[in-house]
Amino acid sequence: MSEDYILRATAADLKIRAFAITSTNLVEYARQRHNTSPVATAALGRLLSAGAMMGVMMKGEKDVLTLQMKGDGPIEGLTVTADSHGNVKGYPGNPNVIIPVNYAGKLDVGAAIGYGELIVIKDLGMKEPYVSQTPLGTSEVAEDLTFYFAKSEQTPSSVALGVLMNRDNTVAQAGGFIIQVMPGIDEAVIDQLEEKISKITSVTSMMESGMGPEEILQEVLGEFDLQINEKIPTRFYCDCSKSKVSRALIAMGKTELQNIIEEGKEIEVKCHFCNTDYTYSIKEVEFLLQQAMLKSAARKLGLSEKPEPVSEEQKPAGTEDQD
Repeated sequence: MSEDYILRATAADLKIRAFAITSTNLVEYARQRHNTSPVATAALGRLLSAGAMMGVMMKGEKDVLTLQMKGDGPIEGLTVTADSHGNVKGYPGNPNVIIPVNYAGKLDVGAAIGYGELIVIKDLGMKEPYVSQTPLGTSEVAEDLTFYFAKSEQTPSSVALGVLMNRDNTVAQAGGFIIQVMPGIDEAVIDQLEEKISKITSVTSMMESGMGPEEILQEVLGEFDLQINEKIPTRFYCDCSKSKVSRALIAMGKTELQNIIEEGKEIEVKCHFCNTDYTYSIKEVEFLLQQAMLKSAARKLGLSEKPEPVSEEQKPAGTEDQD
């Protein structure tokens, strides 16, 4: 199977910018990690594809984008996080949701997500992240992102996303595009572009016919002097590790950690994004309690909250990072 990637392109003398993605591998990987039902795979796959494209729109090396669709449907929400390098990860609240197909015989992503809101969070390294909340319309993902771009970023956009499943519930095709018009564009060009987009049946049908991101953008923007500027690899990537989970456990505080120790049983902590399990023995939790106590003491004394580094001899077995 070919590698996933994102294309960054311009057209109409820089008055149109466009992104297109083939994301079959990363959506299939997400399906495997979360063991998602077909409708959950479609919903998460669409948001992962969009998140990856929106991630590379950011310019900072450490910029992070988070998309959340919080609806009242049985999927219990979706969360996707992406960076500016093509890395993306995400999870559904309920990966096992099963609902009937819609009136057109398609997976009913809108009903799975339900009514609610789309939350877009951009951490651009400023003091506070940029947060936008818009109501969900169709909850089919693409239309909701189109509305977000128009309302929150004042950028008229066309978003198309799709996930096609095989009969064995693996992912056959996944991808999409985002096309945006810039200020000062000629109205005649907008009319032509709208007419061109209106003739597209679906992204998945185009991909099923053998079209990749290049051919899809050529189909939509070829007559507007399309210029493909960059090809960016994309993947499902989770940067969780045992050290990061340990910091989260330390942040729980002394009381919670003491309760775990008193129960006398090892604990298992699962990463929401990739479903990786991290197991902690009682000895490891006792070590984390010491760190929590050091942190608390340092805070009271007005010192740095970061505890002194512990030598390898002091560390109990099993506390090394497990990336």
